[in-house]
Amino acid sequence: MTRGAETKTYTARRFVGRVSLVILFFAIFASSLIARAVHLQVLDTEFLNQQADTRHLRTEKITAHRGAITDRNGEPLAISTPVDSVWANPKELAAAVDRVPKLADALGLNADLLMRRITRSMDKEFLYLKRHLSPEKAQDVLALELPGVNVQREYRRYYPAGEVTGHLVGFTDIDDEGQEGLELAFNHWLAGESGAKRVLKDRLGRSVENVESIRPPHHGKELRSSIDLRVQYLAYRTLKAAIRQYNAVSGSVVVLDVQTGEILAIVNQPTYNPNDRSQFAAERYRNRAITDIFEPGSSIKPLVVAAALESGQYRPSSIIDTAPGFVNVGPKLIEDRRNLGRISLTTILARSSNVGATKLAMSLPADQLWSTMTNFGFGELTTSGFPGESAGLLTHYEHWKEINQATLGYGYGISVTPLQLAQAYAALGTEGRIRPVSLLALEHPGIGEQVIAPDTASAVKRMLEEVVRPGGTGTKASVTGYRVAGKTGTAWKSGVGGYSEDKYFSIFAGLAPASDPRLAAVVVIDEPSGELYYGSDVAAPVFSDVMAESLRLLAIPPDALPARDPGSVMQAMTHQATSQ
Repeated sequence: MTRGAETKTYTARRFVGRVSLVILFFAIFASSLIARAVHLQVLDTEFLNQQADTRHLRTEKITAHRGAITDRNGEPLAISTPVDSVWANPKELAAAVDRVPKLADALGLNADLLMRRITRSMDKEFLYLKRHLSPEKAQDVLALELPGVNVQREYRRYYPAGEVTGHLVGFTDIDDEGQEGLELAFNHWLAGESGAKRVLKDRLGRSVENVESIRPPHHGKELRSSIDLRVQYLAYRTLKAAIRQYNAVSGSVVVLDVQTGEILAIVNQPTYNPNDRSQFAAERYRNRAITDIFEPGSSIKPLVVAAALESGQYRPSSIIDTAPGFVNVGPKLIEDRRNLGRISLTTILARSSNVGATKLAMSLPADQLWSTMTNFGFGELTTSGFPGESAGLLTHYEHWKEINQATLGYGYGISVTPLQLAQAYAALGTEGRIRPVSLLALEHPGIGEQVIAPDTASAVKRMLEEVVRPGGTGTKASVTGYRVAGKTGTAWKSGVGGYSEDKYFSIFAGLAPASDPRLAAVVVIDEPSGELYYGSDVAAPVFSDVMAESLRLLAIPPDALPARDPGSVMQAMTHQATSQ
């Protein structure tokens, strides 16, 4: 064999060897891959499953909605509507940074600001992009198919009655937590408990399958308030018109069910719409009827008369000498508009005599007068449970001076809320039994506490009827077909340096029907402008309108229908017989 042939043979053998080595290598490599695949797919599937779960399984919150708030008849005052909030994982979204402008446009946001928010949050895995979008707009965002962008179902509070019930119901924050009103007071009852579920997501982070339920959500419970939306609306409408008519700063109306203590209406002006967050300012959303205090002026006199009767020193027929129309208490001159002379307790109320009320108050033991006022609920919180409620101001009798006891007789030196005053008047309508007030509809009303004798309450109630009859100060509070018992009040407003001589509270408080009281109402108008500012001219007509409509709506029978002429009755009967 020639040398050339040997070389070729050697080269061929080397080539074959190398090819065999490469084939062997690939065979071994393929065998290892097959072995690994068999191991993972058949013998050890847990690893792959864990990796798949890590990449595609997520735990999501199932948001629970708040319970609805309704009026006593089931009309909705606050409900929860479904909305979607868009969130993102900034690290994943950064991979599609060139599409952020489209995302910003879909969300209605500024693209530059959105980009800054994303880049500042690269160390986070969760970033809200936009809260409380409509489900339709949220779907438009998902249609962009951006990595890391997700949607979370939430609920937004809606208030069907708007500003009519705004002060009462209050509102929630963006996380659906109660912030004011009933939403805050009963947040523990209304708020639900969110659940959780495990879901399977695709590569874009979209949920494609619910895998399992981890914890079911517990939705909030419904709250049935004591409010009658019909009465609430007419009180709101009437008060709003009065504030405009008299160009007043503010006002409040409270209507109570005398027999149960339930609050049927509680409205204030100015008001706000809880659906519009731009209106959320403390001076607008505070419930003045419960949180603000004022000196009640002459509207306190019936309770002073009640204290006098309870003392045993006076009877309904007792006479007080108010001549010469004024009385000096230290340096203070207290006077009536004119000299009324010797007058009865009834006339003290009907003509609103400051002199008579002063002499009455000063003749009583200080502790007994203070005790009666305290029993009526002044100086203490009511049982409403409303956030921010004021207890008013009633100084202990041990700290009284002579002038303090004197001015208490006609409503100065004591501060109350409209709700407290309404509760006190309601006690006059329940034979002297004060009932706990309630913002919730009651199945079984509380019995209450006897604070004055039934005879005392009845006597004062009869006296208050004379206030509304011709000759009294409250004739404009009368209601056709019903007997009304009530009292006017006009109080100077206190300020820096003393009382203002041109700023007033105009007040009327009363009951109807007086023969068997069902409703108690208080009207307070703050700083009416113009020539009319007395409670008899400003607050009394509001009381009349609210009470007349409320009695009709609640189908409460009249107790003062005009007597029919017997002659006309006989004539009608004769005409009927003839026609037959």
